[in-house]
Amino acid sequence: MFSFFESEQIKRIKSHILNLGALAKIDGHVDSAEMNYIIAIGKKNGLKQEEVRSLLANANAVKFEMPANDSERFDQIYDLVEMMLADGIVDDNEMDFCVEMAEKLGFKKAIVGVLVRNISLGVKDGQSREHIKQESQAFLES
Repeated sequence: MFSFFESEQIKRIKSHILNLGALAKIDGHVDSAEMNYIIAIGKKNGLKQEEVRSLLANANAVKFEMPANDSERFDQIYDLVEMMLADGIVDDNEMDFCVEMAEKLGFKKAIVGVLVRNISLGVKDGQSREHIKQESQAFLES
């Protein structure tokens, strides 16, 4: 009802939370690790747990908002890939969703598969977000 008054940043955060929720639901259920991850991302961005749960329950009320800059775009695809890995099972549909979202976020079609794979490997190897971002920068700019 008051979404007209929301800042562009809040709209982008809500859109990102919904994308995470859509990814979590791909395998037919949202497990507790996935829900906890989505809530943590929401809290990190100033949303309360109840707001995140309500947002996910009313998913059709929010439209996709493009991130404001390259750093936000990377962070959003990173969060999606990290959540895909949260339950320890990488489903082909989840991987496809991440690749599609990378394209939707504006990454070049030719590199989205490599980007998602590099983030996945970096997360699995325990590398920091910043390290993975720096490593990815080279092929993102080419």
